[in-house]
Amino acid sequence: MPFWINLIVALAAFAVSAITGKFLIPLLKKLHFGQTIYEDGPKWHKDKQGTPMMGGFMFIIGTTVAVALGYALYRFKSADPTVIPDNTGLYRLLAGFAYALLNAGIGFIDDYTKAVKKQNLGLKAKQKMVMQFTISAAFLAALYLLGDTSTKITFPFFGDIDFGIFYYVIMLLYLVFLTNAVNLTDGIDGLCGSVTVIVGLSFVMLCASMGIWEYSIFGMALAGGCLGFLVWNLHPAKVFMGDTGSMFLGGAVCALGFVTHQHLLLALVAIVYILEALSVVIQVLYFKATKGKRLFKMSPIHHHFELSGFSEYKIVITFSCTALLAGIAANLIYNL
Repeated sequence: MPFWINLIVALAAFAVSAITGKFLIPLLKKLHFGQTIYEDGPKWHKDKQGTPMMGGFMFIIGTTVAVALGYALYRFKSADPTVIPDNTGLYRLLAGFAYALLNAGIGFIDDYTKAVKKQNLGLKAKQKMVMQFTISAAFLAALYLLGDTSTKITFPFFGDIDFGIFYYVIMLLYLVFLTNAVNLTDGIDGLCGSVTVIVGLSFVMLCASMGIWEYSIFGMALAGGCLGFLVWNLHPAKVFMGDTGSMFLGGAVCALGFVTHQHLLLALVAIVYILEALSVVIQVLYFKATKGKRLFKMSPIHHHFELSGFSEYKIVITFSCTALLAGIAANLIYNL
């Protein structure tokens, strides 16, 4: 596939996302869909009280438009009237995109509940878990029906290991964990969006190496959409993505890793999200084991750095550079 298609996809996603913000932010303010700041968070976050949330609709719309445009260009450019097209790639792409949108739906319900109740509490944890496990199981079933019946996981330098039926149990837990990990990364201005730009581009390069260009369209659209969102979300943020946006990003990142069947490279590319989630788990376990002591000043770990004196810009740059190094490492490992 010509690279100019991916370039058009990125530009379209960026433009649609950024322009949508011009109209969406005033609408969210008019509807009084403002963020209620968590009481136990850093004290200076109180200044962000009332900032519009659900801004994730900006890159959701931008990514959707760009993926549709990019795939249409891809199919038109590669069309051969003498060959019946194989739509398997398209169907897997749609399955991944549907998974991202369904996660966004869970996030929207959560955000809407918060906006109506004016509290930093949305859906109950059990409610979210039931919905997440349900759509994750449906996503795995869709991939199976579309021909991805392999229960093997590729371990770089060691080869494939077949996990049999346990593969689906592991992958179900993996999907839910990683989606929530992305959600936890959305805690300071520009952080989750910036990291996801890098993650999206890392998958573009992986897809190029694997020769599955149609999936690279998704990665490029995701990166472009997040970049357009950052026009409005970099510190000081004029809008937050909300759970609507972060859950969509979590679903999208998982979808990219699963449609390419690169589970461990996904973990490497998504290392920043995973470290954020692990910092919460470690904090809770340490707190219980020591009867009240804390290992980090606050979790997720980006708040620990905040309370240690790091500016929001410095945290965003540091975490984004970490994601960049992880993405480069994943591509090098795949191409060895």
